[in-house]
Parts: sequence; C-alpha cells; structure tokens
Amino acid sequence: MPNNLEASIDIAASPEKVWSIIADLNRMSEFSPTTVKMVALGGIREGARTVNLNKDGWRIWPTTSRIVRLVPNTALAFRMNENRTVWSYELAPTAAGTRVVERRTLGPKGLPGWMGPVVKVSGGEQKFEADLVAGMHETLRKIKAAAES
Repeated sequence: MPNNLEASIDIAASPEKVWSIIADLNRMSEFSPTTVKMVALGGIREGARTVNLNKDGWRIWPTTSRIVRLVPNTALAFRMNENRTVWSYELAPTAAGTRVVERRTLGPKGLPGWMGPVVKVSGGEQKFEADLVAGMHETLRKIKAAAES
C-alpha cells in the first residue's frame, strides 16, 4: 500500500474563504462521502481531539483523531487514532484563487494488522485505495462548489 494518496483542485476563491470551509469540521459531512459527523472537542486547535462517525455503504463506524497541524489559511492535518493515518489539507494561493491538496499519509509502521481484513472486505487493496482517492476528489469538488458559490 503506498504511503501517500492525494488529490488536488484549483478553487476560484481566496485561501481565507477556502480555509473557513475546511476548518469548519462540523461541515465535513457536507463534503466527504464517508463522513456522517466530525466534531472537534474543545474547538479547532492543534492538539484537539475529534470524534467522528463514518460510513461506507451499509457499514457505519466511529473513529477518533487528533489535530496534529493547524496553520490558518494554509494547512490542517489530523491523525486517525485507530489506523495511524494522517489526513491533511494544504492550501496555497494561486493567481486565480487557491490550490488545495488533500492527502492521506501512512505512518512509518503502515496500517495496523487489523486493517487487512477491512481492506479485503472493501474489495482488496487496489479498490480500497481507488475508493479513497475517488472520495478525496468528491470532497474537493464539493468544497470548491461551496467556496465558489
């Protein structure tokens, strides 16, 4: 399994406008096809914990994470406690607005062993990763639509 999966998009809106959407984790369910709910306990700040509810088809499961990087208008990253992956959003100004890169990064130890059956049930490694990247693209398209409206 590759260490990084990513998707990017150019948005015709300022980094500040795009940031206001991405940093409002309560809205993540509007954008991510696998997020039912995401709540930052104690607000959006580095070190804050989040409690999340996720879905994939008929499967629904809770997760938790910790915000590990927060640079206003530039970067937001959270580390999933259950599988050690880091999900991040990086924003960079462009001549026409903002480029956003969403990335999923594995830690140095990779995924924990219990994830093997999850990946298998999800159709195998290639399908699992393709679904993650497709979800990233969908998330970014919806963030773009919200920022440009």
